Amino acid sequence: MTTSQPLTVDEIDRIIEMAWEDRTPFEAIEIQFGLKEKDVVQLMRKEMKASSFKMWRKRMHNRKPKHVAFRTPDTKRFRSPMQKTYTF
Repeated sequence: MTTSQPLTVDEIDRIIEMAWEDRTPFEAIEIQFGLKEKDVVQLMRKEMKASSFKMWRKRMHNRKPKHVAFRTPDTKRFRSPMQKTYTF
């Protein structure tokens, strides 16, 4: 993974939560935690039960990519107060 310091349990929980969210792009996870998409996949594989990971991967493959470039310019989303504020 690309982070220089180990992730805390709370950070891992938040990354998993963000990865499950349909509207959170991988770029937001990368900016906030320094993990690229492949690192998020690796983290999810390590931290989740095999069946949950397979369900998540299947869900990710059956939907449009979670990337900022695929959003329309007028897309406005609610941000959790737990999530740092970044603009894309």
